[in-house]
Amino acid sequence: MQGRGTLALSVHGPLGVLDLVVPAGATAHDVARAYATESGLPSIPLVQTALGELVVADRPLREAGLESGDVLVAVTGFHRGGARSRKRTVADVSGEVAPLAVVATTAAALSAVLAGWFASYAAFDDLRWLVAALLLGTGLVAALPLGRVTRHRNVAAPAFAVGATYAAFAAEGFYQAPAVAAACALGAAALAAVARALGDDRDEELVVWMVAGAVVAAVCASVLLLELDAVVAWSLLVLLAMLATRVAPSLAIDVPDDALLELDRLAVTAWSAREQPRGRRGRMIVPEPVVRDLVARGTRTVTAAAAAVLVVLGVAAPQLVASASVDLDVIGARCLLFFAGGAILLAARSYRHAGARALLRLAGLWCWAVLLVDVLSAAGPSWRLGVFAGALALGLISLAAAVATGRGWRSVWWARRAEVAETLCGSFGIAATVVASGLFRFFWEMNS
Repeated sequence: MQGRGTLALSVHGPLGVLDLVVPAGATAHDVARAYATESGLPSIPLVQTALGELVVADRPLREAGLESGDVLVAVTGFHRGGARSRKRTVADVSGEVAPLAVVATTAAALSAVLAGWFASYAAFDDLRWLVAALLLGTGLVAALPLGRVTRHRNVAAPAFAVGATYAAFAAEGFYQAPAVAAACALGAAALAAVARALGDDRDEELVVWMVAGAVVAAVCASVLLLELDAVVAWSLLVLLAMLATRVAPSLAIDVPDDALLELDRLAVTAWSAREQPRGRRGRMIVPEPVVRDLVARGTRTVTAAAAAVLVVLGVAAPQLVASASVDLDVIGARCLLFFAGGAILLAARSYRHAGARALLRLAGLWCWAVLLVDVLSAAGPSWRLGVFAGALALGLISLAAAVATGRGWRSVWWARRAEVAETLCGSFGIAATVVASGLFRFFWEMNS
C-alpha cells in the first residue's frame, strides 16, 4: 500500500512500461537504475517527464515537482531541450540585451563624438562652447535613471562627455593629442561615475568606462608631465590594449563563494552525503536566477572590455603611426601594430561570446589595416605590388585555414599551436614597444 513517504510512478522506456513505488526522497538516478535492473536494459537511461523535460539525476523527485501517478519516460541517448527553453536561456545569459536599443545608443554615442569633432573646427569660439555645453547637458540627462532603456542610455552617456571635452579643448592653436586624450578620458570617467552612482547594480559597462578612462588619462598625463614624446603614450596604450584582452576574462569571472559551496554542509562520508536533511533548512541548491545573473554580469564585463579595446586602438593606432617620425621609431611602431593585431586576433578565438569575439577581431584587423595603409603610403610602386601580393597570399591562407577549421580541424594540437603563436605575438609586441616608444633609441644615442 502506498504511504505518505512513497510515490507511485509509471516509467515508460524502450523495453516496456514499469510501475514503481519509490520513497519520496529517491532521485531520478535511483528510478533510472531501478528501471534498468528490472527491464534488463544494459545502460542506465535518462529520465524525462511526459512533456520531455529532463529530471535532474541527483535531485529528489519531490523537489522536482513530481507526485504519485505521474508518468516518466526513460530514454537513452542525448537530451535536447525544447526550442522555447533554449531561446529563454540565451536571452537570460545575454543579459536581456535589446538589439534596437543597442543600435540606437551606439549611433547616439558615435554622433556625439562626431559632433564634438566637427565643433572643434568651428571658426567661432561661442559656437564651439555652445556645442560642448549641449553635449555635456545631454550626457547628464542620459545618466539619469529615467525611462525604459536606462541602462543603455547610461552606457552611452560618457561618449557625450568625450564629445563635449573634445569640442572644448581640441581647438586649433593649443592642440596636443595626449593632453586632449587625457581630458576626454577624464570626462568620460567622471560622467560614468555619476551614472553609476545614480543607477542600479548592473553597472559593469560603467565600471569599464571608469577603468579605461582612468588608465588612458594616467598614461597620457604622465607622458605630458615627464615631457616625453607623444609616441610614448600611443605605444603604451596599444600595449595595454593588447594585454587587456587576456586580463579582462579573468576579471569577469567573479563568483561569490556562497554560490559555489556551503562550508557548514560539506559531507564527510558517502553516507552523510546521501543523508536527507531533517531540519527546516533544505538541500543546498544554487538558484537558477543566481546563475543567470552571474553569467549575465560576466557577459557584460567581457563585452564592454572588448569594446574598450576597440575604442582605444581606434584612436591610438593611427596616432602611433602619425607621431613616429624617426626611422627606428617607425620600424618599432609598425612591428608593434603587427604583433598587437596578431595577438588580439588569436586571443579572440578563446572568447565564447559572439559580440566580444567580433569586437576583438575588429580591433585586430584595425591594427593591421592601419599598418597596411602606412606601409603603402611610404612604399614605391614596386613595393606596393609586393605588399598586395603578400596580402593576397595571406588572405588565401586564412581562407584555407577557415575552411579546414569548418571541416573539423579543431584539435588540441591546433589549440596549442595557437597558444604558442599568441604568446610569441605578445612577447614580440612588448619588445616592439621598447623600440616604438623611443626608449631603445634613447639608450643607443646615449651610449654612442
